[in-house]
Amino acid sequence: MMVGGGLLAIILLLTVAAPWLAPYDPREQQDLLMRRLPPGTVLHLVILQGGRQVLAERVERTPLGLAIERRGRWEKIAAEQVLNLTDEGVEDRRYFLLGTDGVSRDVLSRILYGGRISLLIGLLSILIALTVGVAVGSLAATGSRWLDYLFMRGVDAALAFPALFLLLALSSVFDSGVWLLALLLGGTSWMGVSRLIRADLLGLRKRDFVLAARASGLGRWRLLTRHLIPNAWSPVVVQATLLLGDIVLIEAALSFLRMGVQPPTPTWGNMIADGQPDLGSAWWISTFPGIALAITVISVNLLADGFRDVLEPRRS
Repeated sequence: MMVGGGLLAIILLLTVAAPWLAPYDPREQQDLLMRRLPPGTVLHLVILQGGRQVLAERVERTPLGLAIERRGRWEKIAAEQVLNLTDEGVEDRRYFLLGTDGVSRDVLSRILYGGRISLLIGLLSILIALTVGVAVGSLAATGSRWLDYLFMRGVDAALAFPALFLLLALSSVFDSGVWLLALLLGGTSWMGVSRLIRADLLGLRKRDFVLAARASGLGRWRLLTRHLIPNAWSPVVVQATLLLGDIVLIEAALSFLRMGVQPPTPTWGNMIADGQPDLGSAWWISTFPGIALAITVISVNLLADGFRDVLEPRRS
């Protein structure tokens, strides 16, 4: 639990602090000639008149200005065209710790910002799934027999339908932004939560403290919110934590298939898709977001196992 919680906390902190930690704008194309730069590349930054910026592997000061090397070719630039000219050449540098992608965007910056989008969608989806699932499960457990039958048959029908196919169909029809994608993922993930909380509430209804509260004249709503749901919350927390890892993976799969959040907005899924054609020559474009995705899912699963050991020791 400590390992999973610590890893997840670090990932959340890094993604939340992306505006301060990311070295560059995740959508900024640095220099198209310098695309697919390997990790650890450091280049000279030459700022020209009009605000244009070019990157160079080598820079030499000449009597008339600068001589720069770009991809093995030398170019000469007049001194009056260079805004950041110094006696040694130029002092500005660009550091690409994780390299650049196929259109010269910084991979590290895109991973940090992409994590914000992926985790935001996951958390919003969990909130929607918990809200709907707890509401349906509670009404089924505490309502009349026909209401319980109606809700549970509806849940069975929803579980029988392949959720991924539904998501693919809806994503192909609608322009999948962050909010719509979270709504779709949450709307197809609440059924397990509803069945879980219904089963626990049905067992709790026969407990002595619930019978005593009911005998004291406590209303159904107050009985549900004060006694039933608080005592049935432990398995729901475990289920929601596991569900977060599943939703992050599903979102990445949809983005990989270009049916999730659309570029240039970065997510880990569409970053992996962007690097797929260049996997042999520019492995870092897909590998680093894939590692971030894997670490996130593993940390969520470790955290869920820890929650289960602490909150439900009899089921462990």
